[in-house]
Amino acid sequence: MEYKEIKKLMEDMGNSKLSELEIEFSDGIKISMKKDNGSKSSNNYNPSNIQMPVSMPTPIVPITTNVNSNNVVQKENKESDGNIVKSPMVGTFYSKSSPTAEPYVKIGSKVKKGDILCIVEAMKLMNEIESEFEGEVVDILVHDEEMVDYGKPMFIIK
Repeated sequence: MEYKEIKKLMEDMGNSKLSELEIEFSDGIKISMKKDNGSKSSNNYNPSNIQMPVSMPTPIVPITTNVNSNNVVQKENKESDGNIVKSPMVGTFYSKSSPTAEPYVKIGSKVKKGDILCIVEAMKLMNEIESEFEGEVVDILVHDEEMVDYGKPMFIIK
């Protein structure tokens, strides 16, 4: 499912009276959306109000970097040492469910397929990003509240 289709689905959900929607496609993509139409301010970071976990195959996206060649070689070698979890959408990266909560994972954390790694907020929807790999988190490549693009590497799991 393309980003534009997901974005359109989120917009349609926001404009509808539906409060919850779950879709499972034949290619393995699962989308579950919930929204809270309460009177709380939508500017507050509260992932329990709106959620959209997306489980989909990670596409292979070439990564280019505008830094000196030594850093590029080191980054490529580091990323080739494990499975890379990439952002499935454009949004804001959050390592924890609320500002005072513990991060979902830290370097050294053991994860299984389906474990929540982080949240990516897109269009005021909090999307739980699940691990597609089993293993140990060996690196976290983005910082809390950092903007991520579609395909940006976020975690390395060995």
